[in-house]
Amino acid sequence: MIKMEIPQLMREQFKQAKEIIDKSKNIKVYSHIDCDGICSGAILSTLLDRQNKKHDIEFVNLDVLDDLPLDHELTIFSDLGSGQAIDKYAKKGQKIIVLDHHPPLRNLDYKNDKDYTYLEINPMHHGIDGSYDVCGGGLCYFLAKEYEYKDLSWIGVLSAIGDMQNMQTGHFEGLNKIIQKDAINEGYLELHESDINLYGRSTRPLFVALSYFSDIKLPITNNRNESMAVLEEIGIDEKNNRRTLSQLTHEEKGRLYEKLVEMLSKELPGKYVQYIPRLIIGDSYTFLKEEKGTFLQDGSEFSTAMNACGRNQKEEIALKVLKGNRIDGLDELKSVSKSHKYNLATSMQKIVDDENNKIVELENLQYFNGGDIKSEIIGTITGMILGYCNWKKPIIGFTSTENGLKVSLRCSKLLSYDGIHFGNIIREVAQEVGGVGGGHAMACGAYIPHDKKDEFIEKFNKKLIGKIAN
Repeated sequence: MIKMEIPQLMREQFKQAKEIIDKSKNIKVYSHIDCDGICSGAILSTLLDRQNKKHDIEFVNLDVLDDLPLDHELTIFSDLGSGQAIDKYAKKGQKIIVLDHHPPLRNLDYKNDKDYTYLEINPMHHGIDGSYDVCGGGLCYFLAKEYEYKDLSWIGVLSAIGDMQNMQTGHFEGLNKIIQKDAINEGYLELHESDINLYGRSTRPLFVALSYFSDIKLPITNNRNESMAVLEEIGIDEKNNRRTLSQLTHEEKGRLYEKLVEMLSKELPGKYVQYIPRLIIGDSYTFLKEEKGTFLQDGSEFSTAMNACGRNQKEEIALKVLKGNRIDGLDELKSVSKSHKYNLATSMQKIVDDENNKIVELENLQYFNGGDIKSEIIGTITGMILGYCNWKKPIIGFTSTENGLKVSLRCSKLLSYDGIHFGNIIREVAQEVGGVGGGHAMACGAYIPHDKKDEFIEKFNKKLIGKIAN
């Protein structure tokens, strides 16, 4: 495999971004509310702190960006901005830096005829995949690396985990591998290659972790009794000797792997069988500076805690922890995570039990009405719903906000292997009904007017004709 390097033009852009920051005094950072966005903001804020640059930071949803006033000498957008009209109100002499990995609306020449400084660093302008090769936090890390702040590499890794950049192959690819290598060399990261890919590998009992296997619905999915029975069948005594995945021997993991392959082979059409190992195996990540045995040691669990903060308007707690405050920040983070889990559980129950919120299946997609589910968690809920519905079609969740409907789409990894990029499709359809949208191949979202839901569903269903194998 060819090792990816930062393209020369992109290197020059990072140097230019450093020069712009160095010459600026009044700085505002806008970043997204998810793990990647929060990590991006933390890297930038740490960088600016170390440079003694006074700055404000705000975490926002995409729907506010098109009408955002620019009141600072320099405005930096991280993990958002490429797909939105963020410079609509830019004034002469102002400066804008965009560090985003989502599909861009503007090309590299966009900056040329402006009376303000506009610098957009987006991997897609350089032929680099923003879904799998680098995310927002990674771009912010490469900017920090211009200042020799390699100790921030672990936050770049965390952002990539949270953004699911490793979901297609189970490993980091492209520019993410550079960040991963830096984090290992700096002593912040331990990489466990080709582990069984279950959430809670060090904190959840194995039978519980196994029951959350949901990319493809199996007998064990959302069924702890069945998970326990499967483990007993392969000679892992979970009843009398509770263990976590990380405590299994290599031989025991081999037996579990073979059993999962057997179960998946029964459920999948022949063309997808080649991808079964990718559904089961993936790298796992341990942060070596965190206390052993805590949820912050594991990359997946740390990223979930960051998302919990974003989904509950508590980004300042995540920022505090990422910038090194473990004294009161950690207790606050535990509290937010606990509340977040409760909100997810109760919201899931509403969808599963309530007839008014039932999943509706159409020819090429399926959807549900989230009712009063918070817009900040509808994406997470939509992903969790995958374990209850037809994995062969994307699932879309709707919930109401003051300014319109929040739309979230999730799908099985297998649909991304078919080459479908739902982020591009949702952006097109949202624009057609007067909204905004975008995102990645497997996880994306939009905001649309309240009265455009039926039209949105109809158009989206038509766009997928010939793309979905029913």
